[in-house]
Amino acid sequence: DGYFHQRVAECRYSSKDLQGIEFIDSYVFNQAEYVRFNSTVGKYVGYTEHGVYNAEAWNKGPELAQELGQLERYCKQHAPIAYSA
Repeated sequence: DGYFHQRVAECRYSSKDLQGIEFIDSYVFNQAEYVRFNSTVGKYVGYTEHGVYNAEAWNKGPELAQELGQLERYCKQHAPIAYSA
């Protein structure tokens, strides 16, 4: 009954040095990921027809600059908390 939409943003810490951090922002519709931003790749990547359309538009717009800044604004600021756990 109905539709399911989810957005998952996460920081992945692979080492204690701040160079080993990756920011991933995934968009899911009805349990299928359709578009993802990955800071290592540096752009959005679409996995469905709708996701490819969105990725192309978002890579040309202000959304890309916003996502690129999340690694610095969010992940690196919270790294000490992640490393202490």
